[in-house]
Formats: sequence, C-alpha cells, structure tokens
Amino acid sequence: MDVKRFIVYGAGAVGGSLGAFLHRAGHEVVLIVRGPHLDAIRAQGLRVVTGAGAATQTIPAVSGPDQLVGAAGDVVLLAVKSMNTEAALRDLITAVDRATPIVCLQNGVANEPAALRMFPNVYGVCVMFPTTHLEPGVVEARAWPVPAILDIGRYPAGVDGAAEAVAAAFRSAGCHAVPRADIMRWKYHKLLMNLGNAVDAIVRPDEDVTEILERARIEGMKVLTAAGISFVTAVEDGARRGDILRVGVRRSVSSSWQSLARGTGSIETDYLNGEIVLLGRRHGVPTPVNERIQHFAEVVAREGRPPGSVPLAELVAALG
Repeated sequence: MDVKRFIVYGAGAVGGSLGAFLHRAGHEVVLIVRGPHLDAIRAQGLRVVTGAGAATQTIPAVSGPDQLVGAAGDVVLLAVKSMNTEAALRDLITAVDRATPIVCLQNGVANEPAALRMFPNVYGVCVMFPTTHLEPGVVEARAWPVPAILDIGRYPAGVDGAAEAVAAAFRSAGCHAVPRADIMRWKYHKLLMNLGNAVDAIVRPDEDVTEILERARIEGMKVLTAAGISFVTAVEDGARRGDILRVGVRRSVSSSWQSLARGTGSIETDYLNGEIVLLGRRHGVPTPVNERIQHFAEVVAREGRPPGSVPLAELVAALG
C-alpha cells in the first residue's frame, strides 16, 4: 500500500506526538483535535518536547472529519480514549471510504472489534509510548532517542501490505515497529499491564500499591485463561522492550493520570479493568478487585479529584 496521508484522530499525548514525528519525517499528516488544544495548534503550532529539546511544528489541524475530503492512500490513526471510539468511528464513516485502514493506536482491546463493525480493514497497535499532554498545544515524548515501540498487525490476525507500510512509516519517524500476525496477544498482555493505571493515577505516589496491582493482574490472567484468550508472557514482553525506551529522570505517568490532571471528568478504566470485569462475568470468573477499582476510579474522576490525592487506606476500604 502507498500511504499518502495520515489522519490522526485524537492528537493528545500519543496521537499528537506520533503525528509530529511522522510530519517531521516528511509524511503528510492532518490532526483531528478539539477545544483549546486545537486553538493553540492553529495559533502557534504544536510544540513537541523530546530529549533533544523542544520544537514547534506547523501541522494542519481540523475539529472533525467533516472538514476533510477522503482520498485513496489515507490511513486513519485512531488515538482517542476508548470511551470516545464509537463516536469517532461514526464521524469517520461520513468522511472516508470504508476501505480506509483504521489503525487503533490505543490501549485496551475493545477498539478493534468496534472499528471492524464499520470498517473492513482494521489494525491493532501495541502502544509502548511514554508521552504526556497536560497543556494545550504541547506534547512531550518522554523516551529518547527512540520515542516508542509500535508493533502493528491486522485485526483479528495477520499481516498485509498496509501493516507493512504503516510499520515502515513508524520506523521512518524514529519509532521501533514490527508487523505481527498475532498483535492481539501483545495487546492483551498490555491490557494486563494497564490494570494498574487507575491505581497509579489516584493513590498518593509515596504509598505502596504493589499488592493491589498484583491481585488485579492475577484476576486478569485467570479471566483471560478461562476465556481461552492467548497473551504473551512477561518474558516475551521484556525481551521485546529490552532497553529501547529510555525515559528521563521524571517518572512516566499513565493516560489515566493525565486525564485526572486535566480534569476531564472521565477516565478510561471501563475499558481496562472493565474489560476484565466484562470477561469475568461472561465466563463465570469473579473479579472483585478489578470491579471495585473500576468503580472507585470513576467516582474520583467524576468528582474532579486530582491525581495522587487518594490515601491508600481509602482505596483499600473501597476494595473491601
């Protein structure tokens, strides 16, 4: 496939950073973004902070797909939070050809099946990309000189020309990217890792949450096993990551942490811990830890509490 343009739907931490790296590498990129972030990008460009310093890029940005004319060679990089995927897909249907590749550059495993309901060519990416977006018009890539590992595969399985072409584009932008026929095995392992995002986001940073995270992941592994869902081992994942992603002194924070910091009023937990809860209910496996983390994080987000503001004792009491 000859990729002619990347449409980045959701130019926050991951989408904005990758869009900027692709644009810098010479690819045609258009960002779909809204609110103050869009205003800032239009007024002064997108400021990208990396280990090499800060640079501002002038990248075309629109507020919705309705402002675009779809064309052959388009590839959509879907980088919105999972709870916004359905609305984004319905917006895209009116603007791009149904054969357009939809690349789910997202955590969780619910986005790919949602996209496949509307588009025939869907791709999953296992996103290992330490990035932050806390102020309008600014994104920060925390790992350098390699900012991300973005392995990609066709959903539900396989590798084709589009996967190869997108992986090559990611590599041209400075990222590591390997086409994988079994990409969902990698995404399910990433899901297990992401079960701690909400806990990391809400609990005070000086408190030890190791036991809670372990309980959540053990539940997750039991559920995936009961459901017959394959996932890569920690050893496989560790071998893939190696020492590729070198993050600076400041700790990397999850997208859930950033949602609380920006005061969005929502959090992605329904599609992380909630995915384990859903599968547990389907297959008769109890998931009390993940269920209570899911509900507690929703309350914290809805109440507008900042990240790292919950004493561990309060979460433990909620867990029962």
